[in-house]
Amino acid sequence: MNPTTLTSEREGLFKTLQLYEEANRLNTKGAKFLGMHLEGPYFAMSQRGAQHPKYIRNPDPSEYKEVVQRYGDSISRWSAAPELPGALDFAKYIREQGIRVALAHTDAIYEEVLPAMEAGYSLATHLYSGMSGVSRREAFRYAGVIESAFLLDEMDVEIIVDGIHLPASLLKLIYKIKGPDRIALITDAMRGAGMPPGESVLGNIKEGLKVIVEDGVAKLPDKSAFAGSVATTNLLIKNMIQLADVPIVEAVRMMSLTPARIMGVDGKKGSIAQGKDADIVFFNEDLQVSLTMIEGEIVHQSDPA
Repeated sequence: MNPTTLTSEREGLFKTLQLYEEANRLNTKGAKFLGMHLEGPYFAMSQRGAQHPKYIRNPDPSEYKEVVQRYGDSISRWSAAPELPGALDFAKYIREQGIRVALAHTDAIYEEVLPAMEAGYSLATHLYSGMSGVSRREAFRYAGVIESAFLLDEMDVEIIVDGIHLPASLLKLIYKIKGPDRIALITDAMRGAGMPPGESVLGNIKEGLKVIVEDGVAKLPDKSAFAGSVATTNLLIKNMIQLADVPIVEAVRMMSLTPARIMGVDGKKGSIAQGKDADIVFFNEDLQVSLTMIEGEIVHQSDPA
């Protein structure tokens, strides 16, 4: 589990990281955190989606170095737009600190993605969402981040499989090109997950963006963009099987071993093998969670029918 931030001012980011460290200390049961995922604030304004434009900015060495120096042990990954001024130096620095770098909310073209890969951007956060496809500049066409992710075999991709963000046709295309060993399924869920439809807030409960949860997804009030998913993990697997015609074994792999490998924890998590953590989720025939084990201990069990 990687709790994820939104774009914010510096002090808001520090406060979030402080709260994460406190929650991590208190979390002695249930799912374990694998570190924070910082999504932003170094994004392309043109691909901001539901990210608050007030806080979007270019990489600032004095800022990101202070973040890493103070909270580096709590950060497992950081998503940014690699075409921004200073974004390659940013990636090189945080990679040296053992933090994974991902492309997100970016308008980069293929010629910018290649040096970004060399700098450490080896993962595409929520493919197709908040990133460039083929674009035209005067008479010339350029491949975007989406096409780059398909062309570069070594690039991993994440996809939001709530059945709303990506239609069945794109799920099938991504699976056909990248395969289960390069695809990680993600919920991209915000606080509306598991709650009834209606008004909610994306980000800070006091200063975050007001959103509407309807049709199985969170939307901005003017419905111009999605504002995160409200999916749960079992729905991702179910949708890959039913919408993309993926075998259940490979759907589970994209939700377990592949993301564990991407995050560098596959030595202890992601599959059932001797010496691993025995973090296991059991499903019934309808792919509803019936039992959950953490490190071999049962932490949840549904009432028998």
